[in-house]
Amino acid sequence: MTGAGETPGAADPLGEALAAAVRRTGAAYGGVYVLDPAEEMLGLVALCGIPVDVFAPWWRTAYALHGPNQDALRNERIVWMSSLQELARRYPRAAATIPYEVAFAVVPVTGARHCRGTLLLIWPPGRSSRLGFRERGRMAFSARHIARVLDGARFPPVIPDRPRFVRPHHAEPTPQSAPAAADLLERLPVGTLALDLAGHITYVNTAAAELLGKPLDDLLGTEPWQSLPWLDNVAYMDAYRTAMSSREPLALPVLRPPDQWLDFRLHTDDTGTSILVTPDHSAEAPDVRPVATGAPPESRIHLLMALAAALTETVGVQDVVDLVADQILPAFGAHGMIMSTADAGRIRIIGYRGYDPAVIEQFEALPTDADLTPAGRTMATGTSSFFADRGELARLYPRAPQLSDKHAWAFLPLLSSGRPIGCLLLAYNHPRPFPTAERSILTPLAGLIAQALDRARLYDAKHGLALALQQNLLPHALPTVTGLEVAARYLPAGQGMNIGGDFYDLIRLTSTTAAAVIGDVQGHDMSAAALMGQVRMAVHSHATAGATPDQVLTRTDRDLADLNAGRFVSCLYAHLDLARHQVALASAGHPPPLLRHPDARAHAVDIRPGPPLGIGVGTPSYPLTTLPLAPDTLLALYTDGLVEDPGTDITRTITDLAHQLAVSSDLPLHQLADNLIHHTRRTNHHTDDIALLLLQPNRLAEP
Repeated sequence: MTGAGETPGAADPLGEALAAAVRRTGAAYGGVYVLDPAEEMLGLVALCGIPVDVFAPWWRTAYALHGPNQDALRNERIVWMSSLQELARRYPRAAATIPYEVAFAVVPVTGARHCRGTLLLIWPPGRSSRLGFRERGRMAFSARHIARVLDGARFPPVIPDRPRFVRPHHAEPTPQSAPAAADLLERLPVGTLALDLAGHITYVNTAAAELLGKPLDDLLGTEPWQSLPWLDNVAYMDAYRTAMSSREPLALPVLRPPDQWLDFRLHTDDTGTSILVTPDHSAEAPDVRPVATGAPPESRIHLLMALAAALTETVGVQDVVDLVADQILPAFGAHGMIMSTADAGRIRIIGYRGYDPAVIEQFEALPTDADLTPAGRTMATGTSSFFADRGELARLYPRAPQLSDKHAWAFLPLLSSGRPIGCLLLAYNHPRPFPTAERSILTPLAGLIAQALDRARLYDAKHGLALALQQNLLPHALPTVTGLEVAARYLPAGQGMNIGGDFYDLIRLTSTTAAAVIGDVQGHDMSAAALMGQVRMAVHSHATAGATPDQVLTRTDRDLADLNAGRFVSCLYAHLDLARHQVALASAGHPPPLLRHPDARAHAVDIRPGPPLGIGVGTPSYPLTTLPLAPDTLLALYTDGLVEDPGTDITRTITDLAHQLAVSSDLPLHQLADNLIHHTRRTNHHTDDIALLLLQPNRLAEP
């Protein structure tokens, strides 16, 4: 049987390659992730051996994060995690989201023209912690095969809203006697269900159908959480993941509405999952009830730890919104979310997912009247509201407009320091109950989201001010110099305040001479941006006064000492004489410039730098380096953010940048600047701001 979203391997080249990789490596499960064209998100496109919905929390991951998937692709090497302990040591955030004892490998998939990605392979506990040479070879071979399949596609793969399931190449069991086995199960007084690796129900006996309250035909071929909505919760999903990852028997108390307690026993192996269902008689005593209607306590703790860890890494408001949409929605099976605050008596939407924009516009116009909408009451009182269906909402809020097609809602207060700052709405496409255990997770989780949101709003306000300061201090446009083609780029840091002290400038001195300067002030904050402006103005002042490159740096160093800034600055100053076709350079602890000759040879300039500015070493010396600068020669000045990569020798990355400059000799200057920035962002973990200044005299500069 092929279920919804399932791909038979033979009908799909990528599915066939993935299933072959799982079989070849002896893994239990596998998946293929691809990097989106903007290189911002790794998305799962195919999953083998495990139900797609069960894997929902890991369908997507941001490429900028520090994790096994990202490191494997970024560094083009296999990442092997033999245990949860090793994962916690190397990737603590990832470990918080995976509280299961599994071993896994992430193999880079490179070489395809259209895209890059990773191959994920997972083993249950008990596998050797050692990854042998032959095993690595089989993994690398499988990744190359997948790359060839991706390369053979007419169009690059698109990250889907939902990955497709691929059936693994396991040998089908040979039944001793299928009718005899069915008769045996029918005679048993306990309920029995069989699930295939896609999570679809392939067998149900009569006792199970009666206990579950559904006809056989309504259960066969479905996933349990689809045909039995009361299983569509964190508890069942987490138990199912645990059973699949550990391969150990697992028991779970489940409430079948309104008041029937059942005991589920899950048994999983390489071919699927068997579930035994019996009445839970411990609930029959008047003073005894199962301890949980949802996930076991340790699972709820893991979930909160994982989401709390993720929230600590959010920076701006959009980061908080994206995290809620990408991780919290699938964790709770929600189909839509709206995050809102109050502004002048009206609801102001700060983020949403799963709603039509036209609906959001109508929501935004609603007043924060506590008697009109549950969102208004939640923000006014700081209490949660849960509505299992439309009728329940209409009874309590008859005046509330029905603006969407959703059928169940959770309105959660966003409280920070005891005061409501907003409301988080989780919405569902179908009616659903909200068990007590699920409410007990959502309420503290909303508090964690509120704290992250409060920090993010403060950050956005500070960042807006700092960014405005920095943009006003950097040149809005570079001057036109006859005979000189120029291209400049600035890219903020990928972490922290997203601002920094990198600066550049081009100063026209005479009709045939100009000065180019690039520098980097220590730090990534408003003080760094302010000092950057002061240094830039000091350099400009000394250059236009006729100082030589070494004198410009010496005098600027003295200015910094007078300012008592307490920060150092690296700086590279170039005096270009377009009539004489030469350039004089002086460096204050700055990375060497690159020179590309007209014949496309490129290399780093051998320059002897002096100490950084502001370091306070008496009277520093800044040696001059003079080079010929023939027409069509290109001089590249840059800051260390373009070449620094943690764990990699900077000499190697500078050489790599020079090579990229050489092989891109046919590109126009502005396109070349974009190409160099893109190359660096693709190969390095971008944590520092980047400034780049390209200078190329042309034939018009000849006398």
